Amino acid sequence: MRILGIDPGLNVTGYGVIETGSASMLVVEAGVIRGGRGTLGERVARIHAELADLISGLTPHVVALEEIYSHYQRPRTAILMAHARGVICLAAAQQDVPVVAYAATQIKRLLTGSGRASKVDVQRAICRELGLAAPPEPHDVADALAIAMTHAFFQRTVSLPQ
Repeated sequence: MRILGIDPGLNVTGYGVIETGSASMLVVEAGVIRGGRGTLGERVARIHAELADLISGLTPHVVALEEIYSHYQRPRTAILMAHARGVICLAAAQQDVPVVAYAATQIKRLLTGSGRASKVDVQRAICRELGLAAPPEPHDVADALAIAMTHAFFQRTVSLPQ
């Protein structure tokens, strides 16, 4: 199964594609899409276009995203993230690719054992599970791979014989 994990953002959207086998995960491609400068409309259009090209070229079976969360002191962050998330869902839907979402605490708990794990702890888990010599940079890429890995782990759990 090919999973496209995405860490949405208007400035930087991280993405990571993994291929899962019976007992392994392999990084196919990872990187960032930059929203750049311009109006909100121009930025989301850029994210949509680049992501649509990625989906078309990499043909994932599913897109996995982080759920939107909002901290009471920074509600604007969730609103801005929602714009990026909306065009990501649109790009996937236009190519008939299902979208699933996971909470940040769920991702951290699954990869590290703690829902309050630090970014460094998550990066260590990614390196260990994917056999990487160094953590992916920037952190948006690492987060995207973590999201893809979370979906892979959930798929394995669901498909295990009972």
